[in-house]
Amino acid sequence: MTASPEDSRPDFSRVTGSVESSAGRADGQTYTVQEGDSLSAIARKLYGNANRWQEIFEANRDQLDDPDLIKAGQILRIPGAAPRT
Repeated sequence: MTASPEDSRPDFSRVTGSVESSAGRADGQTYTVQEGDSLSAIARKLYGNANRWQEIFEANRDQLDDPDLIKAGQILRIPGAAPRT
């Protein structure tokens, strides 16, 4: 019995896949805003660089409309908290 061309095709029926992106992901780290905090103060505390406040703002756009209006008790996502050099 000869194999038909269909028998020699690779079987991909059990192949699965997924796509995951780290873009904009907060890597699970959060920060609870304290009285008197600002995004730049939080960035200085967590990143060692106050100028990285915008990263925190962008990661929390779903709950922040204005970077100057954060409230004590808010839980913010903190993207890539390792300090940059």
